[in-house]
Amino acid sequence: MSALALSVVLSLVSAVAYAGGAIVQERVAVSTPDAERYAPLRRASWWAAVALNGLGALLHVVALAYGPLSLVQPLGALTIVFALPMAALFVGRRAGATAWRGAIMATVGLAGLLSLVGASDAQSLSTPQRIAVAVVTAGAVVALMAAGRAAHRHPAVRSVLLATASGIAFGMSSVFTKTVAVDWTGGVSAADVPSLAVIGVLATAGILLSQASYRGAGLAAPLATLTVVNPVVAAAVGITMFGETFRYGSTGTLLALGCGVVAAGGLILLTTERLQAARAEGAEGDSEEAAGAAVTAEPRPVVPPEPVVLRKGALVPAADVLVAAAAGETVHGDDTPDDADGDAPVFFHGSLYGGAYIPMPVVDRHRVRVKS
Repeated sequence: MSALALSVVLSLVSAVAYAGGAIVQERVAVSTPDAERYAPLRRASWWAAVALNGLGALLHVVALAYGPLSLVQPLGALTIVFALPMAALFVGRRAGATAWRGAIMATVGLAGLLSLVGASDAQSLSTPQRIAVAVVTAGAVVALMAAGRAAHRHPAVRSVLLATASGIAFGMSSVFTKTVAVDWTGGVSAADVPSLAVIGVLATAGILLSQASYRGAGLAAPLATLTVVNPVVAAAVGITMFGETFRYGSTGTLLALGCGVVAAGGLILLTTERLQAARAEGAEGDSEEAAGAAVTAEPRPVVPPEPVVLRKGALVPAADVLVAAAAGETVHGDDTPDDADGDAPVFFHGSLYGGAYIPMPVVDRHRVRVKS
């Protein structure tokens, strides 16, 4: 197998490893409480995701050793393309048509952008440049983390912000890795220890931020953002600080800008698709909650009206009248012209439908006199 073919194979396997790590990270994020959103250290599956990402990074470095950067970097962008069908196959998470269009646009735009970057002589960064790059990178990552925290009520926006921070951390880690690699061609020195420490910090921050970006936002949007931001940041630093240029002069520069617009459009599609899915899930959850509340709500007890009777011109509870009668008292009702003491008998009348009792004072028939 030729060196070029080996580089292609290693790049493809690296992309698959990165995609598998992203899928595992997303599944871990779904079932992890908020307190462990960045580093669920007690989860074996999270360590498996870290191992997959480490394998992908190792294969990517080896592929760069056998093949040109202009070929290896665009192949690394296939991570998002591999991740979508793998997620549908292994965990049953299917992406919509909008997500697929966004993923393809982001991948094509990124591949075109990286393929236009021309080769240049290996260069390194001076100590002041390294300090400036490290400070600017730390400030950008912290600012994006704060913005993501402020946008906690919008999971899709928070996810994109954290994925952008993760991509910057990974991209700048690659920049420092290249710097150290160039320095090591002339021999290892103690001056490279700070750069190695920066690489370790940035790589760790990238893993933790990528883990947090998958929480509540699905797989496609954060992975596509990370996949695009990482090499774009590295390429931007290479152009501005390592003397790299685009191929074909001004024409290549315009083509690179067009590819960047295509990649950005793909990210916008992915974010829009996730926002729509979040709204649909929220509406469905609200309707299910309302339906569940209606089903589980206990019916209010029906309190029947208290029976009353008319006695001596006033409505009194029928129970009191019955208690008085049981005690031996004479129970009488309304006053009548023929009864100065108001001793008309009391009769009770109830509705046929179980309603309130209607008092019906009836005069004793034996006391009714018919005068001619």
